[in-house]
Amino acid sequence: MTKRGTQGSPFVVAHRSGNSLSALKLAEGLGVRTIEADVHLHRGRLEVRHLKTLGPIPLLWDRWTLARPWARRLVVPELLEAVAPPTELVLDLKGGNRLLSERVLEALAPRLAGGHGVTVCARSWPLLEPFAGVECVRSVHSVGSARQLARLRRRLGGRRIQGISIHERLLDSRCVRELGEVADLVLTWPVNTVERARELAAWGVDGLISDRPDLVRAEAL
Repeated sequence: MTKRGTQGSPFVVAHRSGNSLSALKLAEGLGVRTIEADVHLHRGRLEVRHLKTLGPIPLLWDRWTLARPWARRLVVPELLEAVAPPTELVLDLKGGNRLLSERVLEALAPRLAGGHGVTVCARSWPLLEPFAGVECVRSVHSVGSARQLARLRRRLGGRRIQGISIHERLLDSRCVRELGEVADLVLTWPVNTVERARELAAWGVDGLISDRPDLVRAEAL
């Protein structure tokens, strides 16, 4: 499974590039070997998308974006079939339904049996519990605010975890050092400039989640 480079450099995660097959192939073509995808459980299907549903209204949305509801939606089995063997997926689990985790674990079974590592992350941390102790799966606690970071620290109580994915605005060198004391892996997002990538690499971040892996990857190698 992906770790910090042997020369001490962080690896790059292509942010949301697993949400479409064309973006997946583009990222793999750039040589990026860790690719993130967002997974929702919707009407029994494991849909791969960042856009949210709008309750009973047949629209998909995210901030200032609306999408046509009848557009074909990628599902996890299709993504797993398309991904190249060397590529490690980071599946960002959305919502709070534990059934999502159980269904994802079922879908991953053939890939895990083949020894291919997968990372799962979630802002709703109970979603990570079904993956505890599963071989070839790394669980990452996602943190998007200072309040959530404080809550995670209280929750851990000194216990070590496999990974933390945290918004880059919350980090400084001291915070990265402290997180490294409780997590095997520290990831951060979004990192979209060479200057920020250099700074975070110097602080000791293990992975950079980027919307511009073509820019950041050269700096992280």
